This record gives sequence, C-alpha cells and structure tokens, in this order.
Amino acid sequence: MEDCDRIYCANCMRCKLVPTDTDKGQVLRVRCTAGLWKKKLGEEKLYKYFTIARRTPDYCEFYEPMGDIKEFIKELKKSLPVKDEIISTQEAG
Repeated sequence: MEDCDRIYCANCMRCKLVPTDTDKGQVLRVRCTAGLWKKKLGEEKLYKYFTIARRTPDYCEFYEPMGDIKEFIKELKKSLPVKDEIISTQEAG
C-alpha cells in the first residue's frame, strides 16, 4: 500500500496537539478529538508527538484529511523531533 492510499492520523482534522504535564515539565502529546484512541481500561490514550506519523489505522469513520497526504507526511517526518522536547511555561502560555 502506498503512502497516499493510507490513512494517517497526523493528517486528520481530529488529530490535535495538547501540552501535557510530566514529572520533567510540559511535553507535547497528540490526541484524537473523536475519542477513538483508548487504553485497555477505557482511558484516553495520548501519543507522543514525535511518533504520530506512524499511526496508520486501516479504517476510521471520522477521518477528515487536511491536505495532500504524500507531501504532508514527507514534510512531517522531516520536521518532527526524535524525542520529547520540554516546553517552558512561557512557550505554552
């Protein structure tokens, strides 16, 4: 399956960045505003910002692409950090 035939959560209108508190400070996480990402016990699952380009479900009834998938994913993969970046409260606020 080619990249342009896949569903990428990162290219969906419902994929949102949210600052999340950790013991090291605030970091960026990604959540699905349609509420589709769940842990085994039903709690909402948040994904690390730098891993979102890898989420490719087979199907999603709420998928709304934001643009050309091939170019978007190519640029996203180039620009995503490789690990969590701590956000200062001045940047977040």
